Amino acid sequence: MPEKPVKGKPGIQKSLAEIDLADITRGKHYHASPSAWDDELLYFLMLDRFSDGREFGGFSDLHGKSFTKSSKGRTTPLYNSSGDACGAPRAEWFEAGKGWCGGTIVGLKEKIGYLSRLGVTAVWVSPVFRQVTGSGDYHGYGIQNFLDVDPHFGTRQELCDLVAAAHKAGIRVILDIILNHAGDVYAYRGNQRYFYSQGQQWEVAGYRSGRDDHGSIPFDNLDADIRARIWPDGAIWPVEFQVASTWTRQGEIRNWDAYPEYLDGDFCSLKEIHLGATARDPETNQDLLKRIARFEPSRTLDYLVKVYRYWIALTDIDGFRLDTVKHMEPGAVRYFATGIHEFAQSIGKENFAIIGEITGGRARAIDILDATGLDAALGIDDLPDKLEFLAKGARSPGNPDTADQEGYFDMFMNSLLDGKNSHQWYSKHIVTMIDDHDQVGQQHKYRFCGDSPESPHRLKLALGINLATAGIPCIYYGTEQAFDGADQRSGDDSYSDVFLRECMFGGPFGTHQSRGRHFFDESHEVYRFVGRLSALRRKEVALRRGRQYLRQLSASGDDGDFWYPQPVDGQLFWVVAWSRIFATSECLCAINTSLEKELTVWVVVDRKLHEDGRSMSCLFSTDESQEGALAGISWRDCGATVRITVPPGGFVVYR
Repeated sequence: MPEKPVKGKPGIQKSLAEIDLADITRGKHYHASPSAWDDELLYFLMLDRFSDGREFGGFSDLHGKSFTKSSKGRTTPLYNSSGDACGAPRAEWFEAGKGWCGGTIVGLKEKIGYLSRLGVTAVWVSPVFRQVTGSGDYHGYGIQNFLDVDPHFGTRQELCDLVAAAHKAGIRVILDIILNHAGDVYAYRGNQRYFYSQGQQWEVAGYRSGRDDHGSIPFDNLDADIRARIWPDGAIWPVEFQVASTWTRQGEIRNWDAYPEYLDGDFCSLKEIHLGATARDPETNQDLLKRIARFEPSRTLDYLVKVYRYWIALTDIDGFRLDTVKHMEPGAVRYFATGIHEFAQSIGKENFAIIGEITGGRARAIDILDATGLDAALGIDDLPDKLEFLAKGARSPGNPDTADQEGYFDMFMNSLLDGKNSHQWYSKHIVTMIDDHDQVGQQHKYRFCGDSPESPHRLKLALGINLATAGIPCIYYGTEQAFDGADQRSGDDSYSDVFLRECMFGGPFGTHQSRGRHFFDESHEVYRFVGRLSALRRKEVALRRGRQYLRQLSASGDDGDFWYPQPVDGQLFWVVAWSRIFATSECLCAINTSLEKELTVWVVVDRKLHEDGRSMSCLFSTDESQEGALAGISWRDCGATVRITVPPGGFVVYR
């Protein structure tokens, strides 16, 4: 089906010169930004693995209308755990997971009701841009045309329609974008692999006409006849990128932490874009401000700013997730963030979010955020690991009495040590999640539920921590259906990230080694848990914006017997409690990492907010019969305390 014309220019533009942003934005009303992104609940999905629009049963549209087998084009029934697990031959199933599976923009649009009832308020979508023809880059990170949507996913108009429908349902849309590199769009001499070697620039054979081409298209100064012949599959688009100066041409990175190799080398077969120049010496490497001050942007970086302004103007999206920030000069990130924020503000998006994937430790992430103007960071240090294994009873939650940074709550409470004078800094600038599509730095990769038969029983604990602690919470698609992606057999981790990317719509690569069965089950207990907790989070501002304190607790309630819980012999199967305080309101949250028994404990709360003899009410519990129960408050030497009961493997909230 041919794409409908978009406002400004018909068809797909080949050059940035064809784009008039003023013409596109003139008279158009744009969706406003949220007042605070820590109010939002993000949901990250890989578009190719989410929905193909053929599912029926188990879910409804935005208005509550169910899709049935008789609905037009519906061929995929709901997964049945008793008969569909391990129904696909493993070798065929695994091979299917390495390539395109068939998810589309239209399929995603149809699931807005599913996402809305889950409590999602912002959907983060993997890159939608056109990939190298014939490539297996289903993930979207190998761009060949920065101005078009990949036909596997749909069209630009369908993307515009998705954003409009999401906005109507109260859901914002964040697009995953790339500045650092493009796809494998050109071949080095002899179509050989070249590796980074002390900044040497390697000879290029030419641009590719598709995945298997050895570089048959001239590398520089393409004339109009050549461009007409290679459109749309050959080389790189828009035409402004078709010059040799676009690329660093220094071969693949081998040492991912060596400076400046990690900045200038190709990202495996993906080709590194030259974003600009700055001082390059070991001394300057550690001085972010000096590197930024001396940074000179390339023309290509200016082109990329216009490219992504175009996508904002065209689609009305609400934010970007910026890939591989570690591999870009901080000056380039700052230049880009400034250009995007200013444009977004000019059309009424005052709080357009740019969320950076920042690896390399917490202190580094904080410095990058402060220096570049990014709004938030994800992928920080071992924060997901600390969250996951706290819920699995194998980590300390932290200890405010020490300066150690060993636990999950330590990552947030020592803000003064990081030069931050606000308890809320982390809430507004850190995205938290337990599962993701990359798991950078991990050799053997698996979803939360993929390492042990016990882990699915701990998933609610992890999600309770994720949604009720400081930060901007994000759920990775399928987690709400207890996806268990992991390779437990081969011992070869070369493709272990494949197991993190199962298809929600089943297709050839459904989770639990299934195929042809979808997982949009709105009755699933984890889906229901998230939906209920997200509704409470919307209602209680303290759960979104409040200060955060790990709490001491006691089994006896005796003075002198209150402690921050700590592992014994590497295990912690007890209650962990924390408070979120906003103004005069305190929400006390707690998990029970024991799956075997209900636990009743005394917990310290804020004495200034609670009178002796008053009570707190249970607002939420994994045992719904507890909700509404009162817990009495007693004043002791250690402060105000409250006696609460937490179900086995449970999560509760009191106020």
